[in-house]
Amino acid sequence: MNQLPDIYPMGDGAVTIDLGNRLSETLNGKVLAMQDWLQQNSFEGLKDIITAYSSLTILYDPVLIKSHYRPPRTVFEWVRERVAVAYRQSAASATSTPVKHRIPVYYGAENGGDLESLARQKQLTPEEVVRLHTARVYRVYMIGFLPGFSYLAEVDELIALPRKEKPVMVAPGSVGIAGSQTGIYPFACPGGWNIIGRTPLQLFNAQSKNPVLLKAGDEVEFYEL
Repeated sequence: MNQLPDIYPMGDGAVTIDLGNRLSETLNGKVLAMQDWLQQNSFEGLKDIITAYSSLTILYDPVLIKSHYRPPRTVFEWVRERVAVAYRQSAASATSTPVKHRIPVYYGAENGGDLESLARQKQLTPEEVVRLHTARVYRVYMIGFLPGFSYLAEVDELIALPRKEKPVMVAPGSVGIAGSQTGIYPFACPGGWNIIGRTPLQLFNAQSKNPVLLKAGDEVEFYEL
């Protein structure tokens, strides 16, 4: 990671650094380490830090930065240099110990309407799909799409299946598979993932001090109820 990755503007109040645009635990670990570094070395005008699989975006207030730091060139170039320093000085991965969650799931029937279809397409039994889905510990790569929606990877290639062509309404707690990813819907909403089960756990609670149950870098293990 000696060569500086691509850093580019996202409008006049955001900067993105893209480490590689692919699913990689190494790249995701570096993204989370940069987030930690920026939180510990914040600056006036930093509004938010958004992490994804292999990229990090900083939202900032250009007026506040200009008045506080009086950068010699543009505000974007000033923030870009802060991001470059974060990349060079942050660790290779986040130093905090990942939190491991065990998620109970009711598989199949009315809780997982796509389980049998997925099994047929993959020439497996529903029981084999469940066994393969519960056999791994998944990394939480990012939270997005909805508050508390977790993107977990990677499922066994034997049960990997593309998302549906047309979204349908899914229930809160629905556990789905899309490509090599698995995830949990926190709310009832339209969804295109193949739903194989549902957890009774609440993934998002706006009234809680920590409203989102899972966070990037955590680990998830599913088990059947």
